[in-house]
Amino acid sequence: MAFFNISKFAKLGFLAAGLAFSATVSPAISASESEKKDAANALKVTIDRAKVVRIAAPADTIIVGNPSIVDATIQDARTIVLTGRNFGVTNLIILDSDGEAIVDETIVVKGHETNTVRVYRQSVRETLTCSPVCEATLSVGDDVDRFAAMQDQIIKRNGIAESAADNE
Repeated sequence: MAFFNISKFAKLGFLAAGLAFSATVSPAISASESEKKDAANALKVTIDRAKVVRIAAPADTIIVGNPSIVDATIQDARTIVLTGRNFGVTNLIILDSDGEAIVDETIVVKGHETNTVRVYRQSVRETLTCSPVCEATLSVGDDVDRFAAMQDQIIKRNGIAESAADNE
């Protein structure tokens, strides 16, 4: 067993290093608090759901930070429809005809939790929607093979329905 004698100078060096480290970490903590406030005040949208947003002034241009997370459509000059595409956080900026920002919001897209059950078998996840009978549903993050098989079934079913409608 070895014992080390740390001199006063070494202790002061550790203290100085610790103070320097805390000084560099403090701004990160502040930024984190700011991000928490943004998330708390963010407009929340559920994946695969549309949300109608009314704005105070007529919109001319919509800018979405990450369109793979949320889709925004101008319904009319004062009505925007947001559709959650994928889990995540992005931002939405709406400009008027003069190019002035009338909306600058953080958007959080979350999963639908109501009547939803996730089944984990080791690293494989499957999502079920239960109302009241549980049936498999597509959810980002589910097992790739199950997701692809279900997606294929949905595409085929929709194709059958579309062809039946075309024949009427």
